[in-house]
Amino acid sequence: MSYRIPLSFPVFEGNEKTYTEKAIASGNLATYGAFINKFEHKLSKKTKTHQAVAINSGTSALHLAMILLGIGPGDEVICQSFTFCASANPIVYLGAKPIFVDSETDTWNISPEILEDAILSRIAAGKKPKAIVLVHLFGMPAKINEILNVANKYHIPILEDAAEAVGSQYQGNACGTFGTIGIYSFNGNKIITSGGGGAIVSNNTKIIQKAAHLSTQAREDLPYYQHLEIGFNYKMNNLAAAIGLAQLEQLDDLVSKRRKINNIYRELFSKVPGISFQDEDKLSRSNYWLTTIIIDEETTGLKNDRIRLLLLEKGIETRFLWKPLHLQPIFKDVPFYGGDFAQNMFETGLCLPSSSNLTFDQQEEIVELIEREISKTYR
Repeated sequence: MSYRIPLSFPVFEGNEKTYTEKAIASGNLATYGAFINKFEHKLSKKTKTHQAVAINSGTSALHLAMILLGIGPGDEVICQSFTFCASANPIVYLGAKPIFVDSETDTWNISPEILEDAILSRIAAGKKPKAIVLVHLFGMPAKINEILNVANKYHIPILEDAAEAVGSQYQGNACGTFGTIGIYSFNGNKIITSGGGGAIVSNNTKIIQKAAHLSTQAREDLPYYQHLEIGFNYKMNNLAAAIGLAQLEQLDDLVSKRRKINNIYRELFSKVPGISFQDEDKLSRSNYWLTTIIIDEETTGLKNDRIRLLLLEKGIETRFLWKPLHLQPIFKDVPFYGGDFAQNMFETGLCLPSSSNLTFDQQEEIVELIEREISKTYR
């Protein structure tokens, strides 16, 4: 469906055309070419990690990262429940078992307290978790210090799912760089895009070298094709990297624009009762990839779906917050630790249009439509 005002639409205002034309002219369009190297170097420099490996999707990056952490059949991996299914699906790809944990109220990310309870419970059951998948939801940094303390206490590595948090920071450092391995997504709706793509980052050189090797079918460095282990066709192609590099050059500006959009929404909603936002603490700087709101039905008289349908009639795209994974039919038998926080967020929240080129007039229209609908309920 084509929307008059989409949820999150890519904006190409840099060197995208120039770089893609150069990539095409080079004849290197597949998993070899100068733009792949340039993109990886620029990303590692931007995130201040030793190295980065460009991958063809965020999900592929998660899958490969789990392989690098040694996750396999019979293992258990703790994963935030309040997230997109790609955070957990690769666990199942590998024959391992996800263990879902609820979020906390401040950042909406995995609760450090419930995380520790889950770890102790699994250890008591004779199954120490092999890894923890930490997500930065909608670009909001999680409580990293507290979570790292728990993970280090029990010697469990963290896989940092920063798919939505490219450009977000915690204590001045890039999200994605705190865990043993971090991953990013550059899907078409993300804050920067390569059309489709992702990346693995780490300060462990051996991990990065192994990721690069496995992502290109684990081909040995010989004048013929020889493989000593199973590899994957996960490498980002040169054409996508050309787009990604041009977008990465604009990251700081795009983060500033999304943060400004979030601030304008807050100002416009300031006099509308029953609307609240996801807030950052003093240690965090969110990219605000998507601006999200919580609708208090008791105050507004409206459910989130009513607002969604109202805006849909006007050609405006919104989206529910992620349906918690422990409520997904495919994961109905998976252990879950926590309460009803994530479920409440799903039932009351909404993602608002947040494209970097969203205009003030469009934001004003969105807020006015919602405000008018709220006022109708009290006539």
